[in-house]
Amino acid sequence: MTSYPQLKLDAQLCFPLYAATRAVTRRYAELLDGTGLTYPQYLVVLVLMEREEPMSVGDLGTELRLDSGTLTPLLKRLEAAGLVRRERDPEDERRVLVELTGAGWELEKRLAEIPARLGSAMRITLEEATALRDQLNGLIANLDQA
Repeated sequence: MTSYPQLKLDAQLCFPLYAATRAVTRRYAELLDGTGLTYPQYLVVLVLMEREEPMSVGDLGTELRLDSGTLTPLLKRLEAAGLVRRERDPEDERRVLVELTGAGWELEKRLAEIPARLGSAMRITLEEATALRDQLNGLIANLDQA
């Protein structure tokens, strides 16, 4: 038995964050069932829905905190499913631009209900969810600066 109480699992902040992340991701898998999207693909689609113009793969990776080795296979699967289009930037051939196709945009209405359904499963109000999101974003920013 450890003589350091700070080493007990119950004393760790990282463990409930990890367990919560796994639980939320598992719930998203259930909520996304029937859309053809995995949770990471869902995040890509959400970011692309926020844009009026195509987005570079690099900017998409920055927004989602994903490296190109993780993002490229996601985009290839989304492209094979007909949900996104990838094209070389005509102004800079080194950049690849990504945008939703018509089929990708057709998911919008089905995806719109997911945040409320997740909130209901979490049994938290919109205000509580917003406060938690803001606190986690602050934590991420602090860790990025550390």
